[in-house]
Amino acid sequence: TLTMMLVGRYVLNRFGWGVASLVTPVMLGITGLGFFSLSIFKDAFSPLTAALGLTPLMMAVYVGAAQNILSKASKYSLFDPCKETAYIPLDNEMRTKGKAAIDVIGNPLGKSGGSF
Repeated sequence: TLTMMLVGRYVLNRFGWGVASLVTPVMLGITGLGFFSLSIFKDAFSPLTAALGLTPLMMAVYVGAAQNILSKASKYSLFDPCKETAYIPLDNEMRTKGKAAIDVIGNPLGKSGGSF
């Protein structure tokens, strides 16, 4: 996470908040694809995992662990600061109301929509 905080600052300054906010979903998509591919297509990955001295299941566990670590690190170092940056141009009243609306309506709606 410390490394991502340092890298996150560079990415945010160099590429802007639009690119920085996309790092977390892209990372989740790539690692999720690897995890589910290893889980579903075990036979296709058997030669590769055998060459590494692992089983497909153990490799899926490692990829899943990497997904959890990288997703939390990128969320806390890139996504959350980008989310807060979106409120900067607003005045104090709009900022307070906007954050409250997102916390009360947006977050639960997004989580329930993500379950589909």
